Amino acid sequence: MSVERGTGTALRPRLATVLKLLCVCLGCGPLLAGCAALSRRPAPSPQYSDAHPPGFSPAVRWVGEMTERESREWAASRLAGIARSARGDPINILVLSGGGGAGAFGAGLLSGWSRLGTRPRFQIVTGVSVGALIAPLAFLGPRWDPQLSLAFDGANVPPLLERRLFGWLGALFGWSVYRGEPLRAMVDGYVTPALLRAVAARAQSGRLLLVATTDLDTGDVVIWNMGAIASRGGRAALRLFRRVLIASASIPGVFPPVLIPVRASSRLFDEMNVDGSASSAFLLAPGISSILPEKITPLDGANVYLVINGHLRPQPITTPNHTTDILLRSVDTELASDSQVRVELAYSFAARQGVRLKVTAIPSGYRLHGLIGNLQPARMKALFAYGERCARENRVWTDALTVLNGVAHVSPAPPAQAARCPDAGAAGRAPARAAGSAPDRGPSARGPRGALGRPLTLVSTPGG
Repeated sequence: MSVERGTGTALRPRLATVLKLLCVCLGCGPLLAGCAALSRRPAPSPQYSDAHPPGFSPAVRWVGEMTERESREWAASRLAGIARSARGDPINILVLSGGGGAGAFGAGLLSGWSRLGTRPRFQIVTGVSVGALIAPLAFLGPRWDPQLSLAFDGANVPPLLERRLFGWLGALFGWSVYRGEPLRAMVDGYVTPALLRAVAARAQSGRLLLVATTDLDTGDVVIWNMGAIASRGGRAALRLFRRVLIASASIPGVFPPVLIPVRASSRLFDEMNVDGSASSAFLLAPGISSILPEKITPLDGANVYLVINGHLRPQPITTPNHTTDILLRSVDTELASDSQVRVELAYSFAARQGVRLKVTAIPSGYRLHGLIGNLQPARMKALFAYGERCARENRVWTDALTVLNGVAHVSPAPPAQAARCPDAGAAGRAPARAAGSAPDRGPSARGPRGALGRPLTLVSTPGG
């Protein structure tokens, strides 16, 4: 009895403390909710279809899917200039997919490709989600590989997962589980005025850099012409350029959405933009143009390099019976499924257009840890090294059918065995170079052994 009385006496103060904390939480809940539900202007209604960022031309972006007529007009107005920038050689296109922390694979792949000495100059680069973070550096060429390396490899990789104050309580009344400041700091660190000027210079030569976000208010894909934004110049352009990249990589619920002010009919609105992967796993052809029967002449003979930063089929696991794990697993599954369908469409599009399509994806034998788990710095570093090694060994590129056939069989590698590269049969093969294209070494690169950083490879064509 004495033990029971002692235990009960000891528990009473603790129970009282817990009850007090619970009362405080319940009492402060509405206050926290009011503070955390940050104010925003209304989203533009459908009647304001011409809404665009103030101070910028409507040409800096395209909202929603294109119609058949719009698709043809877009191709006629854009691709002729892109073909001229290729100087008579086939157009080279790089498409960068989403994938969270698995984007380090693509970054490492670009780095290794530069070191191999066969990385071409791209006339079109597109990026979605983490692919959007990589796209500007891939667009600028190997000279900018050091910045790519700093973002995805080495001791300076910042932890991007920083929980909100009060943990899950803060997330419950806020916009996201994790704070957005680390991601913002990462983007601000390499998107400098110098980068903006370099992107603008290349855009003026006819080359195209496209990034996708998702307008959460309407569900539309938003395609941003980053070269047009950069060409505007000044602080406003730098601010919008950064905002678009952060928005494209902001996984809903994980990182805060990004409010982008837009103007229509002399009124200001706020658009809520989030991860581009929510509407498109990667960008290849604008909407309906991917199924149009007629050929787009400038694309005949083009080289398209498509990098999937992840698996095309989720690895089998025992999903914990917990809300967060179930939601994140659902997102991973949806992204893999969307990627698979879009690779199938890309294969069909390439066959009709006479495009040489090369694809790479992380094989099932390489264990991934989901969109969130892969954001751990150590895992990003390992993925970067893996992508770089496979590229240096010329073992990354396969055809779309080979990649799709591999989806049917998931064969994890033994724990002690290193994961095979995406193209396991390419060992010892002579370095391949895209037909009619010269490697884009950049002003400071010195060939296979002297490339400065670590490039990344993803393919994309304009559109959503």
